[in-house]
Amino acid sequence: MSLRAAHLTNERSPSTLADMADQTYLETLQDFYAKHRVLPSFATIGGLCGLRSKSSVAALVARFKLAGYLDTSPGNRLKPGARFFERSIADSSVRAGLPSPANDQGYETFTVDEFLIERPSKTILVRVKGDSMIDAGVFEGDIVAVEKRPSADIGDMVIAILDNEFTLKYLERDKQGFYLRPANPAYPSIRPSDATQSFEIFGVVVGLVRKYD
Repeated sequence: MSLRAAHLTNERSPSTLADMADQTYLETLQDFYAKHRVLPSFATIGGLCGLRSKSSVAALVARFKLAGYLDTSPGNRLKPGARFFERSIADSSVRAGLPSPANDQGYETFTVDEFLIERPSKTILVRVKGDSMIDAGVFEGDIVAVEKRPSADIGDMVIAILDNEFTLKYLERDKQGFYLRPANPAYPSIRPSDATQSFEIFGVVVGLVRKYD
């Protein structure tokens, strides 16, 4: 598995903004939204971007709408468009071993939502608590994307419900039947008993998000 790095470059693909000034304006709006969780008014956009006339702001907003970065809500307020949360990815991957020559010749874009989630209506995000899956690279505080399904394949990382309590484990099976395997030797496997425990699959882990402080 290779890690692909977000990356700035002066080159633009056809699907991105062609004007460097517009790219800077977009980044300003993205930072504003990240801080306030709402997009600014037209007047505030003018102040943030140094645009003195209303027509300049209107033209900027129109370009962003056309490109898919902005949209309008039913209340006629600006809202993020489908591409507002896109992030850039370098064309070259980053080696976790020996260094490799840097390639600064372009990038593609993607959104985290599109990358992790195939079925939005069936997917929720769950914050991890505990350390029973650390050997699988899942740590306390991580957020896992879980696609809700009533069944799973052997070896899947699942969220299961045992006696109305959620647990994150690998689903396994042997001669004795199904069981839940942790990824930490300090914890035992869990073998649900039909006679004493209710057991069901809540969903399958399809991705993970971690933020470094």
